[in-house]
Amino acid sequence: MSGDAGDLVRAKAVLLEPGPGKRRLGPEALRAALVDLHDFWLSSRSATIGLTDRAALVAVGALGRRELAPFSDLDLVLLHDGRKDVDRLAEQLWYPLWDSGVGLDHSVRTPGQAVQVAATDLRAAVGLLEARHIAGDAALSSKVGAAVRQAWRAGIRGRFDELADTARARWAKVGDVAHRVEPDLKNGHGGLRDIQLIDALAAAQLVDRPAGEVLEARKLLLDVRTELHRIAGRARDVMRAQDADEIAAQLEIADRFELARALSGAARAVAFAAETGLRSARSALPRRGLAALRRPPVRRPLDTGVVEHAGEVTLARDADAARDPGLVLRVAASAARTGMPVAAGTLHRLADTAPELREPWPRTALAELLSLLGTGRAMVDVVEALDRTGLWGRLFPEWGAVRDLPPRDRAHVWTVDRHLVEACAQSARLTTRVARPDLLLVATLLHDIGKGRGEDHSVVGESLAQQVGRRLGFTEPDVAVLAAVVRHHLLLPHTATRRDLDDPATVSRVAETLDAAVPGNGALLLDLLGALAEADSLATGPGVWSPWKRALIGDLVLRCRALLAGEALPAPATPTAAEQEMVTESSADGRPRVRLDGSAEPATVVVVLPDRPDALAAATGVLALHSLEVHAAELRTVEKTAVFTFTASPRFGGLPDAALLRSDLVRVLDGSFALAEALARKERDYAPMNPGGEPPAPPRVLWFDDEATGALVLELRGTDRIGLLHRVAGAFEDVGVGLRWARAATLGASVVDSFCLDCARDPDPAERRRIAEAVLAAAG
Repeated sequence: MSGDAGDLVRAKAVLLEPGPGKRRLGPEALRAALVDLHDFWLSSRSATIGLTDRAALVAVGALGRRELAPFSDLDLVLLHDGRKDVDRLAEQLWYPLWDSGVGLDHSVRTPGQAVQVAATDLRAAVGLLEARHIAGDAALSSKVGAAVRQAWRAGIRGRFDELADTARARWAKVGDVAHRVEPDLKNGHGGLRDIQLIDALAAAQLVDRPAGEVLEARKLLLDVRTELHRIAGRARDVMRAQDADEIAAQLEIADRFELARALSGAARAVAFAAETGLRSARSALPRRGLAALRRPPVRRPLDTGVVEHAGEVTLARDADAARDPGLVLRVAASAARTGMPVAAGTLHRLADTAPELREPWPRTALAELLSLLGTGRAMVDVVEALDRTGLWGRLFPEWGAVRDLPPRDRAHVWTVDRHLVEACAQSARLTTRVARPDLLLVATLLHDIGKGRGEDHSVVGESLAQQVGRRLGFTEPDVAVLAAVVRHHLLLPHTATRRDLDDPATVSRVAETLDAAVPGNGALLLDLLGALAEADSLATGPGVWSPWKRALIGDLVLRCRALLAGEALPAPATPTAAEQEMVTESSADGRPRVRLDGSAEPATVVVVLPDRPDALAAATGVLALHSLEVHAAELRTVEKTAVFTFTASPRFGGLPDAALLRSDLVRVLDGSFALAEALARKERDYAPMNPGGEPPAPPRVLWFDDEATGALVLELRGTDRIGLLHRVAGAFEDVGVGLRWARAATLGASVVDSFCLDCARDPDPAERRRIAEAVLAAAG
């Protein structure tokens, strides 16, 4: 290869696209070939320009670590020991690379300057710890490398806080690799920079070099990043959702969900190693000066066999996991109660020596589990530590099917196992609302345990909950309640958002289901399901537990509680005096009336207007135009006048003026205002940002036939859009179908909208297909 860097670029292009009939290199082989290619070109170029005695070229960064992805920048340092022609050497090295468009980060240093910059610049120090000799005077490279490593070890005590604070700031800014739809493979918590962090701690002789699970994780992260570069044709660290399927195919992984699961496991292994590495390193820092004279930290008792030492929870000297069946959970509960982490050595010792608990668990072990689950947010990191060291799976073998399992819808921000732990943390705040907080905590921990098995997760989860409940030592009546909570954990939210709560048959069906599940304990089951619905929603994602959903489920719980207690249900709502007055006025002049009540959250908007086919589309369109998000719509006809009662809240800002709503509605109804065009403009101006360019999920229609009420419900699942309800209402109008009521649920960027059809007869399959096609066209 000549000294022309264009040869380097052309050779790299051949590696990336070998051409017809040529074998495509796998990611690991590609990285090795790229490193060899760049090493060869740089060595040849160095020899050509006379870079020999008293000068050396070293690689840091990706090339130094032999982790070069297709479009990684080259990080090069030209070392020299007083050579007069160093400027010439630098120009003849750097300029060909620049001219060929190769990304380059470079510096020129004497040995003293290299050691000095490593002493003052943390990033430069970490980079120089990874320096690898490429060409020139190998002794000079070795001398600088040894000096940097010696200075790093000698000065680590003074630099450790900066190193740890920089890592934690990066984690807070970028987030987890494991729980991001579009993770940053390099900078995220659990990404490649954290492996470099562990290497830096190891270079200071504070921790061991990464091994085993972390090395496997490093390979997967590098492989995914390599394929990401190859697909994008440029340097990229954030894996976009639309790239995941192609990357999975190239890595021979089934699909993007399996890729996400593998990445989650890898990232969590790296994150755990980095966090425990920082704690272990802090304890191992050399003590000098006055610090060396201070007494070592005292071991403070926390519980039987559990002590605090140097800010960590560890085992007492006489603790014996083999003879103390509750020791693992007692350590975990102590850590959660005190907010201190469990020492890494303690976790590994317990993993090696703690036996499996016999069935049923000793009463003390169940008490410690409930103590752990009841600590709320503090339990999350503790359970993660137990899970990463195999202890949690030993307690709950059923956990393996949901570990690192990615969610199937965009509303969920966590993997299934993390969602269960987050939901349990939320339920800890609700234990005072229920008669059996122990059952609430365990049921919340298990409510999605049936996922990942290819069947209805509620049905599978019911069986698993029975299995776990008996193992934990609950009585058979308690096991029945626990299993029923898991089996019916979606009953309240699905009924509240898909059924007419004013219909007594709806409430009767729910009450009968509860009483049949656990005869005589229906009220207890109802309270547990109500609390679980809140905890589940709060742990799903931002905005899922909305004021509207809280009010709707709360109303259903109150009605069911009354029915289970033998009390009468409230009579169906009748028009209030104010609504009757609006009906009278609208009937007299044929003009719409609007009343807005913002005294409660969400607000209530009553719209009264002449009953005509386009009335609902007009009303919902005007509300959307004024940035009101409709959660529920009650539709009635009184004296040939349509009365719409909307539950709504502003997407942003405050509530609009009722007079403005009425004015625009008048103009829409008389044809002087182009509502569709105005909504299209608003959608262009205020559509959610989509920086990754991920295409929206295609909408779906589901049908629900309620035998108890005779209602036919169409459910639309799709991507939220301004004016969506207006367009769907217009679609129903176009196919000649009236509506009894509507419910709208927004889950992040997705919506689940339910419409109860007002049909003289049950539509046949062809009619249902025609209705569904119209709705899907409106939602697309």
